[in-house]
Amino acid sequence: MPAGGERRGLPQGSHLCWLLCVFTLKLCQAEAPVRAEQLSVSTSNLPCWLVEEFVVAEECAQCSNFQAKTTPECGSTGYVEKITCSSSKRNEFKSCRSALMEQHLFWKFEGAIVGVALVFACLVIVRQRQLDRKALEKVRKQIESI
Repeated sequence: MPAGGERRGLPQGSHLCWLLCVFTLKLCQAEAPVRAEQLSVSTSNLPCWLVEEFVVAEECAQCSNFQAKTTPECGSTGYVEKITCSSSKRNEFKSCRSALMEQHLFWKFEGAIVGVALVFACLVIVRQRQLDRKALEKVRKQIESI
């Protein structure tokens, strides 16, 4: 680099760091469940489980191919539970998050973190070797000049 020249942009290695961070976030990203505020304000359009007590008729289970195409609640997580509302006695489906799905997301996250840790450990080792070589070269030059 010429004297007085400035280097612009991120320091060497930072591009890789940002790329790994973005990759990790995308890999571990999970869709959040639909919040009540995002639904229509009219109570007639609201699902009964938002405005009254309910009982779970069928536990959280993965949607079948048919349900995934026909039931909108399957869209956000891929899992639904059948509920019965107490006062209106309506049967509806409610999106849910299963323990199995959470476990898969957890292990994906753990794997990504271990992968990132290994990459950075390798970067530290490589950098340390570079610095050790520079230090040895300086010592060698000092010994030769004596």
